[in-house]
Amino acid sequence: MSPPQGSIVNKIYLFRSVALVGLFAILEGCSVGSYPPPPDTRIATVTDVMHGVEISDDYRWLEEQDAPETRAWIEDQNAYAEDIIGESEIRDEFRSRLSELIDTDDIGSTQRAGDWEYFTMRRKGEEAASIYRRVASVDSEPTTEGTYEVVLDPADVDPTYRTPVSIMDFSPDGTLMMYSIRQGGADEIAVRIRNLQSGEDLPDGLADALYSGVEFDGSGTGFYYTYRSRETGPRIRHHTLGQDFSEDEEIWGEGYGPTAFIGMDIVADGKYRIFTVQHGWARNDLFIQSGDGEVRPIVEGVSAHFQHRFHDGQIYLRTDFNAPNYQLLVVDPERPEREAWQQLIPETDDLFESYTFIGNKIYATYLHEVANRIRVFDLDGSPSGEIDVPDNSSVSISASENGKASLSVSGYLTPQTRYLLDLETGEREVSDAPEVIFDSSAYDLTKLWFTSTGGVRAPVYVMHKIGLELDGSHPTILNGYGGFNSNTKPGFSTTRLAWLEAGGVYAVATLRGGSEFGETWHQDGMLENKQHVFDDFIAAAEKLIEAGFTDPDHLAISGGSNGGLLVGSAMTQRPELFRAVLCTYPDLDMVRFYQFTETNNMPALLEYGDASIPNQFEAIRRYSPYQAIHDGVEYPAVMLTTGDLDTRVSPLQGRKMAARLQAATASGLPVILWYDSRGGHAGGRGRPISLRIEDTARELAFLAQQLGLGQEVD
Repeated sequence: MSPPQGSIVNKIYLFRSVALVGLFAILEGCSVGSYPPPPDTRIATVTDVMHGVEISDDYRWLEEQDAPETRAWIEDQNAYAEDIIGESEIRDEFRSRLSELIDTDDIGSTQRAGDWEYFTMRRKGEEAASIYRRVASVDSEPTTEGTYEVVLDPADVDPTYRTPVSIMDFSPDGTLMMYSIRQGGADEIAVRIRNLQSGEDLPDGLADALYSGVEFDGSGTGFYYTYRSRETGPRIRHHTLGQDFSEDEEIWGEGYGPTAFIGMDIVADGKYRIFTVQHGWARNDLFIQSGDGEVRPIVEGVSAHFQHRFHDGQIYLRTDFNAPNYQLLVVDPERPEREAWQQLIPETDDLFESYTFIGNKIYATYLHEVANRIRVFDLDGSPSGEIDVPDNSSVSISASENGKASLSVSGYLTPQTRYLLDLETGEREVSDAPEVIFDSSAYDLTKLWFTSTGGVRAPVYVMHKIGLELDGSHPTILNGYGGFNSNTKPGFSTTRLAWLEAGGVYAVATLRGGSEFGETWHQDGMLENKQHVFDDFIAAAEKLIEAGFTDPDHLAISGGSNGGLLVGSAMTQRPELFRAVLCTYPDLDMVRFYQFTETNNMPALLEYGDASIPNQFEAIRRYSPYQAIHDGVEYPAVMLTTGDLDTRVSPLQGRKMAARLQAATASGLPVILWYDSRGGHAGGRGRPISLRIEDTARELAFLAQQLGLGQEVD
């Protein structure tokens, strides 16, 4: 790929009326040839021999995160990234618009504890949410205009607002609040317990570590928690308040290693404990413990998912056991053996995604061609109608008061809106709508179907302004994920909206490895089939070009985490197909992935495979992006982002990838790394609003620069 002729985006003027009609941009400025060279990076080759194959690594030294040479290199890379992107009016305009879209009032749901209601709230202009409380009310929701008692201000924990606080649980009598403290976007949390009467924290807090399932016991004199050790795996424990943690009782988990997740659900007023053991993202085991202490398997050693719910004395299992699109079974807790299971709702051609009990009905959410539908069943499983929902939407339903339901709807061009639904009449009224000001009627949503390896068909959603001329010239971002049994459904994004308003096209691909079409679809994109995910993504890109939306000189791809692996692999396999790449918090060195045991990612070996195992090594080596880079190839412009506090995906991968690409590429296009020493995996989770806005504006400005976004689009 040769550098394009012409100019880089330097100026863009966004003219918005109240209806946000009319958007223009003007390009000026410097030539592409003026990109400065990247900082020098020392080469110190280390060669490993794996299963008889030599694997060379020129930048192993960058794995030493705290070494002075690495820290100096990171500083140089950040300076270089800013030098490449620069300040521009398009960047300023993205900042401004993102501030309007993101910096809005945000109030969480209320939780009753004693005579009080507790909730998190961030008012417009504030950097992070605080925890508040008010005297319990039955007839009103909190508003930002109200005066409430501050329970916890995150500035008291960290004046930089990089350490958010979140409510976890309350003691049964409402006198104690359990809350978490998270450093940046790290997976680890610290747990604190506050006496709500004195405002002081108890000495029974949990130090920074990997925890889940943290909740008070029924008496409020202690709490359960699952501690995940990177060395020995997860264990469920019980802590009694006032005792030393060394005396904590171990409830469950012995024998399960670091690739497993475990959980516990206490049901029927403490009569039963149901234990879950998750082995990767393709199967799990279930056990039940009755009051006499006996633990019996509900299901063990079966290659399927079993998601349980206890309701009205029965265990309900949503499962893909002998049903790739899922079915609903009923199990008697006193007779959990498989031969006693009863089918309630059979499998259909659509994916049975979730369900809830409201009154004497079951409301089941299905996924049909990557959009939700809601079907209603009687308690005996008999069909009883459907709930009308918009096309191409993600929806959820839950019980509300007075025989009504809360219906949540979102889409690519529809911010999440909640309705109060009358289940008898079907009438609905808006109960909660976001403060997102934009004219959705100015945009169109197109669903294209592409064909990939093995004749597999899947949709790619494309968003753009109405009246777009399909001449192949439009700056386009293609996003994807494809992994871990996770679905990519229609949903609203302020980042996406800012790009669309500036005249760009945005596309989201449906890829194998996810859950959109059931477990078969998931397994066709994991382990030895992982290449299928990259094939799908490339096929989606080619479909966008074929349909006339864009061309290789105007097409960017973006992805984070497993999506970072996706775009890294697509870019190294088909560099000529893309003009730019945004790769955030990525997995990239898959050959050495199994050795990054300091991360919280050992369970991912059951999804990706383990290169230390000979029969898995070859498939991994073929697609691993870091090892796939070759000198002298014309790679696209690349922006990588990561940070020290990414404890899920080792940031060393982003560092090494940046160095290797900078040395190898022959395109003349920039390869930059933006590195946040206090940033972690979950992006906005641990970031104050101002930094979230700045991060997104920086990324969009880079892509706009590289794709030439800014030509007149109206």
